Amino acid sequence: MRRLAAAIRAIGFATYKEWAAFRSHMAASLLVGPVLFLVQVFIWQAMYEGKETLNGLTYPQMLAYFGVATLIHYISFDFADWNLQMLVRSGKFVTFALRPLPHWLFALAQKIGHRSLALGIEVLPVMALFILAFGVNMKPAAPGWAVISILLSFLMNFFVNYCVGLTAFWLVRAEGVRRVFLLIKDVSAGVFLPLSFFPDVLQKLLFFLPFQFITYLPTRVYIGSYELTGIQLTLGQAVGLQAAAVTVAGAATIALYGAALRRFTGVGV
Repeated sequence: MRRLAAAIRAIGFATYKEWAAFRSHMAASLLVGPVLFLVQVFIWQAMYEGKETLNGLTYPQMLAYFGVATLIHYISFDFADWNLQMLVRSGKFVTFALRPLPHWLFALAQKIGHRSLALGIEVLPVMALFILAFGVNMKPAAPGWAVISILLSFLMNFFVNYCVGLTAFWLVRAEGVRRVFLLIKDVSAGVFLPLSFFPDVLQKLLFFLPFQFITYLPTRVYIGSYELTGIQLTLGQAVGLQAAAVTVAGAATIALYGAALRRFTGVGV
């Protein structure tokens, strides 16, 4: 375990140094996130005209929702699906198939290093901007639960995206599948609209899908309350449900990775 931890730390640190040389690329998101948030401000100002709450959320809570959702997006951002598909399509994945460390673990270590750099370049500056420029309350209701939930969101987004990337072992070109799936994922995760605003039938479906654990649930935990399809959970219960979902997603990723390797070996033979 010590050797494994040392390998993950080394890969993460190498990725951190690599991306630090191109940090201007990452800093471009300092403009994108706030601009999108400003659009949300205009939309919800009009929606709350003459109203105190919408679906149980006040206007300050709604701004906090999108502010926190933006920060979670920065923290959990992942490109494992694109990277894996490029490796498979170019044939470079063979170098990873021969290594003792499974590629999914290598990719997770890369993400840890990449997102560690993002904390200082993206997350903290944007968080300060939301607080100072827009007056958004970014204080978590329960800091401990919020941190755990965001870390679980980090893992869930990785597992979901990596599974999408694994489709490259079965499809000649998986880019179309990737684009459609990522759009469905963002909609179903609550990136564009809180899931509690969806029709009840859709809410029941989304409750059992993994996507809410990427954005909606950790955002609601950060704010201090969780409710979906009429089900209200305490913060501890919500994080426990999220942890169970992440465990299932991790097991599914490892199983699918094993099946992909068997197919890859079969094609090679």
